[in-house]
Amino acid sequence: MRTIALVFVVFAALSGLARADQRDPRLDPLFAQLKAAANAREGARIAHSIWAIWFDSKNPAVNALLQRGQVHLRGNRFSEAAALFGQVVRMAPGFAEGWNRRATARYLLGDYAGSLRDIERTLKLEPRHFGALSGRGLVYSKLGRNRAALAAFKAALAINPHLPAARLNIRILRKKLGDKAI
Repeated sequence: MRTIALVFVVFAALSGLARADQRDPRLDPLFAQLKAAANAREGARIAHSIWAIWFDSKNPAVNALLQRGQVHLRGNRFSEAAALFGQVVRMAPGFAEGWNRRATARYLLGDYAGSLRDIERTLKLEPRHFGALSGRGLVYSKLGRNRAALAAFKAALAINPHLPAARLNIRILRKKLGDKAI
């Protein structure tokens, strides 16, 4: 009986993860709405809904670690945040936002290679992750890879046309590159 109960608990946990974050059926319609949003305010509201889904792993322990890591990020305690997000990705390697958050912490620590590895993992799990694409652009900018940065910011805008920071970065990069084309 204990074995059956344990199998049920494991199955329930795994089936919950199968619907978590990037695999949530609500995302496809939200991404369609995001592209069609009439203005920045509506786009921001829809993007917020997407982020809320991405941040929910459906595992309370993972969510608690994610929240603790966020507190450390906001408090400029990047090493502590990276360590907590490292625990998240070990506990839930299929949870895209864990990788994205660790990529952010690594970027803030100046670990650009580590950040890029985590961004790649995020995008493998959720190719529409406009936050990770923007993060990729920031890393490439820091590395002086301006054309790659420009492509990353453009890719982010193709998914979420309501990212003012991405638009600003594109303008800056085009000036650096002498690229006047829209």
